[in-house]
Amino acid sequence: MTISNLYAARDRSGIAVLDARRGRGRWRFLDPIGAQLWLSISGGTAPDQAVELLSVYWAQRGADADHVRASLQTLAADLSKAQLLQVSAPPARTPNSPTVRFATRMPVRLLDRAAAHAGLATALVLLRLLPVRYALAAANAATRLPGLTATTSQADAVFAAVRKAARWWPGRVACLEESLAAHFTAALTGRHVRWVVGARFAPHGAHAWIEAEDAIIGQDESDRVWPYVPALQVERSH
Repeated sequence: MTISNLYAARDRSGIAVLDARRGRGRWRFLDPIGAQLWLSISGGTAPDQAVELLSVYWAQRGADADHVRASLQTLAADLSKAQLLQVSAPPARTPNSPTVRFATRMPVRLLDRAAAHAGLATALVLLRLLPVRYALAAANAATRLPGLTATTSQADAVFAAVRKAARWWPGRVACLEESLAAHFTAALTGRHVRWVVGARFAPHGAHAWIEAEDAIIGQDESDRVWPYVPALQVERSH
């Protein structure tokens, strides 16, 4: 849930705000104190009041109130100028203990192969030629196609088909294109997966992936310890 294509990922390390209104999307990472300010203002508290409340809060814990106030005032002005204070709904849900399923080679059905090429072409056109908000709109539209929720094995097959199709396309197919293509491919073959875009905090980074049955599909061995927190999720309504 979001307003104006702004999304948020949150954990103990802070908040990452994704601005999907322009380009391929821009991330802004906030530390825990900045996250407190963002949550307070985006929850309806006036910026000046939020700054004052947090200044008092941290002064009671030994911080220099004037220094905290000045830092928060600068941050609030910066976030307001960038129009990053419009999110009104909570960040996306995170599975408690996600299962990470690694990408494997497997036979690809002719139907899945054709759908993968169509899905990948659509994802590449949307993400390389248009602002990312159009890709989000198309991803949401794909959830309205007829079909059933994919099982993990079906999602594995979809992902394998997209990886195989990507070998025939020029240039690098990154996680954003690959995962969106898998989302489209699943929908075109009567199966639905969850498309997720999220962030990590140590170090800062972003990633996109698909899920089925609360399992994360098609990752590399380096992702065995899953560090990402969802910011946005696109899936069929139940």
